[in-house]
Amino acid sequence: MLRILFSARVVVLHLLAVGALVVCGLLGRWQLGVFEDSGRPHSLLDPAPVAVTTLTAPGKHLTADAVSRRVTAEGTFDASKRLLVAERDGGLWLLSPLDLGDGTSIPVVRGWVATAGDPAVTAPAEGRVVLSGRLQASEATDSVQRRTRQLPPGQVLTVSSAELINLWRGTKLRDGFMVAATQSPAPEVAARPVSVPPPTEPGGLTWRNLAYAAQWWIFGLFAVFMWWHFVRDALRGRTRERDAADAADSDPAPSPTPEAETPALPARTAP
Repeated sequence: MLRILFSARVVVLHLLAVGALVVCGLLGRWQLGVFEDSGRPHSLLDPAPVAVTTLTAPGKHLTADAVSRRVTAEGTFDASKRLLVAERDGGLWLLSPLDLGDGTSIPVVRGWVATAGDPAVTAPAEGRVVLSGRLQASEATDSVQRRTRQLPPGQVLTVSSAELINLWRGTKLRDGFMVAATQSPAPEVAARPVSVPPPTEPGGLTWRNLAYAAQWWIFGLFAVFMWWHFVRDALRGRTRERDAADAADSDPAPSPTPEAETPALPARTAP
C-alpha cells in the first residue's frame, strides 16, 4: 500500500489536492472578508472646509451631503442667549447663537463641560471670532420627554431649530448647527471640544461575496473528494492485480492427458 501511496502518479495527486485545498480555502476566506467589510460604515471623502453660509439658509433644511461637512464661520456670540444642552456624554454642551453679520445666526456648540457650574459656561465671548468645525443637522425634539423632564432654566435636551426659534426670539436662524473645533481668538476659559466624526455612509452586506466564499470552499471539498476517489481506485487496482497473481501462483498447471490408443483395424485382403 505504501508503495502505491508514494508512487510518482499518486504523489502528484497528493500535491494537486493540497494545492487546490489551500487555494480554495484562501480565496474563500478573502471573499468572506469582503462580505464582512461590506457591513461596516465606509468613510467618505472629507472635502475642504467652506463657509457655513454656503451650506445653510434660513427656512431651508440641510441637504444630506452637507451633514458632517467641515465649515468655517465668522461673527459674534450673543452671550445673553447662551444655553446648556443636557445629557451629553455625562455632561452638558455649551450652545450659543453666532451672529454672522448678515441678519442671520447659526447655533454653535462651543464645547463640553462636566457641570453647569464650570467656569467655561460664563466665560465672556466678546468681539468677533472665527470658528472652524463641522455642520450637523437639527435634532428631533421629543415633546413627550420634554414635558416629563423638569430641566433647570437655561437648559434644553436637544439642539432643535424649531425649539430654538421659540427660545431665541428675534433671531433669524439658519437650519442645523455647528460644532466648533477651534476658535480664534481663544476664550480665556475654554470648554473641552466636542468630537464629531467625519462623514460616513452606512455599509450594506454584499451577500454575493458570501456565496462566492461558500463556492470556493465547496470546490476545495470537491478536490479532496476527487483525490480520495483516485487514490482509492489506485489501491483497488493494485489489490486486484495482487489477488490475480496470487491465484495464478496457487493453481497447479493441468497435466497433459495421454491420447487414447486407437485399435488397429485388421488388414483387408483382396478377394
